[in-house]
Amino acid sequence: MTTTEQTLGAGRAPVRPAPADRRRWYALAIVMTAAFMDLVDVTIVNIAIPSIQQDAGASFGQIQWITAGYALAFAAGLITGGRLGDIHGRRRLFLIGVGGFTLASALCGFAAGPEMLVASRILQGGMAALMVPQVLSIVHATFPARERGKVFGLFGAIVGLGAVSGPLLGALLTQWNLFGLQWRPIFLINLPVGVAALLLGRRFITESRAPKALKLDLVGVALVTLGLLMLLYPLTRGRELGWPLWGYVCMAGAVGVFAVLAAYERRKAARDGSPLIELSLFRVKSFAAGIAVQTVFGVALGIFFLVWTLYMQRGLGWSPLRAGLTGVPFSLAVSTAAGMSVQKLVPRFGREVLRAGALVMAVGVLLYIWESHRYGLAIASWQMALPLVVMGAGMGLIVAPLTDAVLSEVPREHAGSASGLINTVQQMGNALGLGLVSVVFFGVIGDRLTPAEVGPAFVHGFQHALWWVAGILGAIFVLMSALPKRPAQHVEGAATEVGEKERELVA
Repeated sequence: MTTTEQTLGAGRAPVRPAPADRRRWYALAIVMTAAFMDLVDVTIVNIAIPSIQQDAGASFGQIQWITAGYALAFAAGLITGGRLGDIHGRRRLFLIGVGGFTLASALCGFAAGPEMLVASRILQGGMAALMVPQVLSIVHATFPARERGKVFGLFGAIVGLGAVSGPLLGALLTQWNLFGLQWRPIFLINLPVGVAALLLGRRFITESRAPKALKLDLVGVALVTLGLLMLLYPLTRGRELGWPLWGYVCMAGAVGVFAVLAAYERRKAARDGSPLIELSLFRVKSFAAGIAVQTVFGVALGIFFLVWTLYMQRGLGWSPLRAGLTGVPFSLAVSTAAGMSVQKLVPRFGREVLRAGALVMAVGVLLYIWESHRYGLAIASWQMALPLVVMGAGMGLIVAPLTDAVLSEVPREHAGSASGLINTVQQMGNALGLGLVSVVFFGVIGDRLTPAEVGPAFVHGFQHALWWVAGILGAIFVLMSALPKRPAQHVEGAATEVGEKERELVA
């Protein structure tokens, strides 16, 4: 008889060993720090673009590739990175990703010219694609179902902080010009964080992988990478290139590539059970519905954050630091609401919390439109606080429980693949949103504006784009009807709890 059984036989509740309990929470802090590092890195560069262009002598095309190269490499590698974690171990792939991301950050910070910076950013995106999918899958494999809601609440808070902290941190580091390095600290700041995550991750993260032997589907890797590049490259560069015909042909061709991928993955699953994308996941209602919501939500966020930055800095003429500080109420509201939604609201009200989040966020958007129209170019940062807090609260009610809903019924052996898919569709949604900015924002702004016309034109474009965001949030509200009414526990987690109750009864 084991110690646990003896304890149960004595009529007392089983006690988990304290060191093991602490280790998993340390592991959570490590992977969340890495996730925050990636989220910040996605946005921190945008603020420093003028400094990079001036100091490094980068051309306009190179500047585009500094941002687009990271996004493309990241999105194209996410599904593969997630599956590699299932096969070779999530802890191993996480540490490889963190190490590679830290090295790439150093190469970015010490880049001798724009060509090296572009290449280093592409490498950084590829390493992030190995690191990021392991975050959710490590959480999924480490924490029991009853604790996962709390964990995803923390994850939602991290998302909220990362969304706004990047521009603010980028503005501060660029303005301070530490040691005369100008823009380089925005990359070098990752070095101490990455080294700490690498050392601590080796000690505290427990290894996990798929319980049955899987093989990497190389044909699937090639097809998914080709399809994503054909879709995302034209969306990312389309506006700068004038939306050429080949871009539309490329995006249409991506649909065909994805159709071939689906057919191949179905045959691969039947033949040896090791597809890159586990299509059976889409038969899980919560996963399929959550993926759809995640994609459309990514579109809304892609539009809002870019248009919001342009509105404040180019339309209102604010400094990067003032624009970054204006977003602090939004960040705090997201973090607070994310924690409350999963721990207190979702267990009681289920999916209605997510639907309420979509409506609250839409109300915040409409309030922002009204204030922008009323105050025009004279609007102050404090006057934006109310709509930003309302929008942030709505977003916080969505981001954390949505991740929980998508992964709640996913079999543990497919956690990495599912995590890769979640991150990939979010990136696809963001890319589509960025592509739509040229239509919903720049499409209503004239090409040749006098200095006096720039401000009013950007204010009008901002209001027009926000009407689109409000409409997309309405569509998300409808899509959320397909989510489960109540958060479902993971099969393994539920079985564990049932087993514990049975043992208590037997005792």
